[in-house]
Amino acid sequence: MTETWPISVRDPLPVVPVPLLPGDDDVPIDLAHAVRTIYDEARYDLSIDYDRPPEPPLTEKDAAWAQALLEESATPEA
Repeated sequence: MTETWPISVRDPLPVVPVPLLPGDDDVPIDLAHAVRTIYDEARYDLSIDYDRPPEPPLTEKDAAWAQALLEESATPEA
């Protein structure tokens, strides 16, 4: 059986159930935590050019949201 969780790029990644053997309970996997860990461990911050638009392109509203996030993260905290 396959399940999907339609989300927007602006939505946090969900915790999804991962099935194991028949009769076993599903194991919850926190996708947001997994992606953050991989991003940090693989040092993607050094290889991703955030000045280039993403592929596939974002909608106009999502692109404006992403740009605001980038500007917010570049602003030094007082």
